Amino acid sequence: MKLSTISLLLGASMTSQLAFAQDIDIKVQNLSQGLYFTPLVIAAHNDSGYLFELGQSASGELQAMAEGGDISGLVNIANSIGANVIENPAAGLLAPAAHTSASVMTTDGNMYLSVSAMILPSNDGFVGLDRWPIPAAAGTYHIYLNAYDAGTEANNELVVDGSGAPGVLGIPAAPGMDAGSGGSGVTSTEQNTMVHVHRGNLGDDDLTSGHSDLDNTVHRWLNPVAKLTVTVK
Repeated sequence: MKLSTISLLLGASMTSQLAFAQDIDIKVQNLSQGLYFTPLVIAAHNDSGYLFELGQSASGELQAMAEGGDISGLVNIANSIGANVIENPAAGLLAPAAHTSASVMTTDGNMYLSVSAMILPSNDGFVGLDRWPIPAAAGTYHIYLNAYDAGTEANNELVVDGSGAPGVLGIPAAPGMDAGSGGSGVTSTEQNTMVHVHRGNLGDDDLTSGHSDLDNTVHRWLNPVAKLTVTVK
């Protein structure tokens, strides 16, 4: 048998194995000092599905999640493509250093994993994983997740008393009760309007005025901001 034929057979075998249903456990841990994650959406889906795409414009559903923590639109998208969805496993916010776990039996063909949740306090920041191939081999796998910017809102770093709905400029909440007020705004424009790696909060040391309402000793971060542990059984 020719080497090329062997390679084709091995490739077909691996593809077939990846397409099988899999029993997996998932753990998400918040690695940050002062950030909170809004309800998470975790989806095992096929090779054509996604929750977000780096370098592309955010969908309306991604914008609603990134600016206000509303995952319903992303859940609807995932359900519409037959994904296996885990919705809000922490039953609310995931605090710094906290973790949440869930299990799922994937459907045949759902061999990619995506994760998303808004980061608070931020204007339109979110923690995410885009189309990670679920390994066929049993074992425990660790993936570190970055923070991304939806590119839909200027990062003015001002906490507002609002719904966080798209179009409401400002951070909808600072759950740790450690933010200030009275800031003038870090910026009023967003130069990169595509989904991109978040540059992080700047903050300042003046919680009654200054440019930002965020505390530069609490709310700044460097990537990664979360750890995902996937156990394939």
